[in-house]
Amino acid sequence: MWALVESNNVTKVYTRPKAITIGDVSYPQNIFMLWSSDELEAIGIYEVVVDNSNLKNGEYYINTNQSFAFASGTVTASYGTATARPLDDVLFTADDEPLPEGTSIGDVKTPGIRPQHLKVITNQAYGLLQPNDWYVVREQEAGTAIPADWTTFRSGVRSTAADMQSKINAVTTVDQLAALYVYNDAEPPVRPLGEFPTPPEE
Repeated sequence: MWALVESNNVTKVYTRPKAITIGDVSYPQNIFMLWSSDELEAIGIYEVVVDNSNLKNGEYYINTNQSFAFASGTVTASYGTATARPLDDVLFTADDEPLPEGTSIGDVKTPGIRPQHLKVITNQAYGLLQPNDWYVVREQEAGTAIPADWTTFRSGVRSTAADMQSKINAVTTVDQLAALYVYNDAEPPVRPLGEFPTPPEE
């Protein structure tokens, strides 16, 4: 990424090489690959240095657009302060009237990330249990006992899902929710949220 600096201000940003015109002079796109930094800077083109120190995980935060500044011969692209996404659903209230067409007070205005994470856990548990539900059906219809290792596995999936969702429901901030998914340096690495059990071998 490059920027055009004019009178010590960034006036244009180029995310890829392209033919450009500066003043009355036109330049082909290959100058970005063929010219040295000194040659580019002589016509006001500077390679952009990206500062990601304020950039946060987009699943949990809304990041600002990049801003560009020129100082001490360097163009820097940086982010402002990120805003945490809502932990829980934000609902439409009377203060939002007039409401968008097709919505009512109490409808979800902005989805929270906690409900999304709870749904993921539910779906993961279903995905682990559904393929072996036939053991349960066979027991009910034919009286054949469910193998002990599958009984243990299915019970473990349900209890693990309940524990995971309890941990998710207990957090009070977005950072606490994100921390549940961070693996430590142990061998094997573990995370506070925990893991679902592995299905027995058939």
